[in-house]
Amino acid sequence: MIPVKRPDDNAAIYLVGGGIASLAAAVFLIRDGDVQGRTITILEETSRIGGSLDAAGNATEGYVMRGGRMIESKYLCTFDLFSSIPTLNGSKSVTQEIFDWNETMKTASKSRLFRDGQRVDGPSFGLSEKDILNIERLAMEPEELLGRTTISDQFAPGFFETDFWRMWCTTFAFQPWHSAVEFKRYLVRFTHMVSGFNTLSGIMRTVYNQYDSMVRPLHKWLEERGVKFMLKTTVTDLVLLQDRAGFAVEKIVVQENGVVRNIGVTEDDKVIVTLGSMTEGSSLGSMDSAAALLGKTDGGSWALWEKIAAGQTQFGHPSNFSDHVEQSKWMSFTTTLHDPLFFELIRDLTGNVPGEGGLITFPESSWLASIVLPHQPHFIGQPEGVQVFWGYGLFVDIPGNFVKKPMSACTGREIMTEILGHLRLQAHAAGILDACTCIPCMMPFITSQFLPRSKSDRAMIRPDGSKNLAFVGQYCELSDDVVFTVEYSIRSAQMAVYSLLGLEREPPPVYKGQVNPRVLFEAFAALHEIGA
Repeated sequence: MIPVKRPDDNAAIYLVGGGIASLAAAVFLIRDGDVQGRTITILEETSRIGGSLDAAGNATEGYVMRGGRMIESKYLCTFDLFSSIPTLNGSKSVTQEIFDWNETMKTASKSRLFRDGQRVDGPSFGLSEKDILNIERLAMEPEELLGRTTISDQFAPGFFETDFWRMWCTTFAFQPWHSAVEFKRYLVRFTHMVSGFNTLSGIMRTVYNQYDSMVRPLHKWLEERGVKFMLKTTVTDLVLLQDRAGFAVEKIVVQENGVVRNIGVTEDDKVIVTLGSMTEGSSLGSMDSAAALLGKTDGGSWALWEKIAAGQTQFGHPSNFSDHVEQSKWMSFTTTLHDPLFFELIRDLTGNVPGEGGLITFPESSWLASIVLPHQPHFIGQPEGVQVFWGYGLFVDIPGNFVKKPMSACTGREIMTEILGHLRLQAHAAGILDACTCIPCMMPFITSQFLPRSKSDRAMIRPDGSKNLAFVGQYCELSDDVVFTVEYSIRSAQMAVYSLLGLEREPPPVYKGQVNPRVLFEAFAALHEIGA
């Protein structure tokens, strides 16, 4: 490892990307590294910070969330970070607010699956003994032996018809063609949640959407400490200076309003880059138009990674994740309602009040569609009498059961029509459709981090030979932890900061419930449905 020289008070630190990884890195720099906030600059290509933890819109035109990440109590890095961040009103830490809220609003789904117009209370997993043995084998098998195999390489076709798979894949967004290594990591990482999986026990929520509850307090805290935010600024290249001792970033090439300029960087300065983006190229439709399918050229994240990785094998292989859109895309939708009828009907059908039940999946849906009705209001400033819910579909190129079009070709009105069909609410459809705004969102790379890969396809947090450069985000390699989580991004940020600053500190270790005998017994009993 290259010896580290601590930055002085005038050394600059540049964070490329305005998502949760960069925001977390900025906090750790200030909190744990005693770095002055005024020396930190965050460069973001869009007009907003938050990355994939986004939420926007209004009651008139409709609210939009591309999605939300699952949170649970063993996200130790996440809660460590937010223990230092006050809520917007300053009454407590964000961590304390989340734990207090989840004491009040505990997840206990009575309708994790909704089949044939009826809720399914505590669905059985329906696993065969062979399926269970395969799950147990996969949990123990070394990743090196699994290699680039897929989940479907490891299981017989019947496994993908079980309710265990339907609940697992819609909770975490897995597809049969995704990486067996990533699936294994999830099985191990969430062993402690298997016993309550059919009721989503242990899932935690924020008071509002994750942008309002997590990103906005972070942003406020950083601004108060002088951190600079350069929005609408696309980083197009990093110029490296190489010598026998290693390499360092010498220039950051940026484009602002069509003008290209260079930011000079010294070896005393630090550069932390978020690689790739699972929400790059997202596009929105409307109530009467479908969302377009865009690609990696419709944004700068993949282009930057490709540019800097050319000839630098230690920077990973972005094409492994960006060149397989047909295997990584799916769609979400956000619906804003101006009449309480829909929420009242769902409450009566499912037995859960909004915010209590969690994800509702329609296993008969050819789109494999799911919806979730959060506690209201879900947005800060959301007017009384307005409700918002979110949903998504995994199979977007297959015609629907009630609307005979692929989800990818459907307008918001047609998506809502399909959902109302699965709920058997056609008699109320006209009134509900008149009182709602449904905005579809196509995301071409949303599960790209799950694609089969070799270990070298992801970059290391601190590449060999790096004097002042580190990588963060979903496309870096972290042992034990799982991608597609806030925890993964925050852990990568903590590791990057501690390494670049030469701090003799480590992030909290990944929780390992799989070595706890009680957790193992409860998971074993749940898989075998002992006592069910």
